[in-house]
Order: sequence, then structure tokens, then C-alpha cells
Amino acid sequence: QVQLVESGGGLVQAGDSLRLSCVASGRTFSEYSVAWFRQAPGKEREFVAALSSSGRVTYYADSVKGRFTISRLNAKNTMYLQLNSLKPEDTAVYYCARGKTPVATTDSHGMGYWGKGTLVTVSS
Repeated sequence: QVQLVESGGGLVQAGDSLRLSCVASGRTFSEYSVAWFRQAPGKEREFVAALSSSGRVTYYADSVKGRFTISRLNAKNTMYLQLNSLKPEDTAVYYCARGKTPVATTDSHGMGYWGKGTLVTVSS
């Protein structure tokens, strides 16, 4: 059973930056794609960013493109989400996920494992 544990969330002001981390258990982290999703209060969970196992293919939601960056460090079984120029509408619980295949996907059904989430609150 793979476990994913996020960290790095918090309360920040608009325009600030944060870096979220997600550490995965197991020995096969490098063989799978990874992704971040988020769920704002009263809204459905939505895709944020995805990264292939090789690290060469990335996808971003239009709402975060140019501001957020997804990355991974396979040697540490860790994935990251750098959040810059934060806006109040970025306020949400952020979830990391490990894909079912090496191919990056924006589809939540393509994820095999999920973290429990970390809260990011952006004040105006």
C-alpha cells in the first residue's frame, strides 16, 4: 500500500509564494506519473498540475499556468508544487496523487493513490 503525505500548506497573503511537498512510500515512485489537485470550499475537486514519470511532460490547469510549477525528486520519493503569485481564489485543500501509469494525465480517475491534503489559504 502506497501512502502519500503532503506538507507545506498555510496562510499567506495575495502575491506570496508557497512550496508544497508530498512524500510517497514504496520503491516504485519513479515509475509513475504524479499530479496535484485541489478542492475549494463548496466546490468540486479540480486538476492543478501533472508530471510524467520521466519528468519531461507537464500539464497545468489554465488558472495556474505561469504561476505554479510541478516537479519531482525521485531519489527522495518526493513531488513538489511551487505556488507563486498566489490569489485568494487559490484557497483550497491541495491533494497530491500518484498515477496508475508513467503517463501524465489530468484525469482524477487516472490516479491510483491520494494524499489526505494540505490547506492553502490566501488572504486578500
